[in-house]
Amino acid sequence: MPADRASSRDSPACPFCGIVAGTEPAHIVLADDIAVAFLDRRPVFPGHVLVVPREHVETFLDLPPDRVGPLMERAQRVAAAMESGLGADGSFVAMNNRVSQSVAHVHVHVVPRRRGDGLRGFFWPRRKYQPGEAEEVAAKLRHVM
Repeated sequence: MPADRASSRDSPACPFCGIVAGTEPAHIVLADDIAVAFLDRRPVFPGHVLVVPREHVETFLDLPPDRVGPLMERAQRVAAAMESGLGADGSFVAMNNRVSQSVAHVHVHVVPRRRGDGLRGFFWPRRKYQPGEAEEVAAKLRHVM
């Protein structure tokens, strides 16, 4: 992890670290040694959950590779619980990384979905690639991977 993106066990100024530590109120739906999942205070729909690692890590890129799978396994459990516990038809699972990341602690949004709920695709405008643009973008990504 780059030195300028240091991670610590917790950050006193981080509201999510406060929730993990039990010093900030939250409606916890899952808590174990890997992650804590709680209701978002400003949900897209009722049941919108944030899944955060217990350790303070600011962005997805800072999350150690061996922690990605376990965090996403918890998000998967929450998504399944939305269907069985809330009667949701499915879920939307997303993560902002720096841009639109309102709290600098990596978190996975798991939002219950119902057919006809009014949410259309992603939350931003979509566009088509110009001729040759897709090939160029894919080549740039492959080059650095």
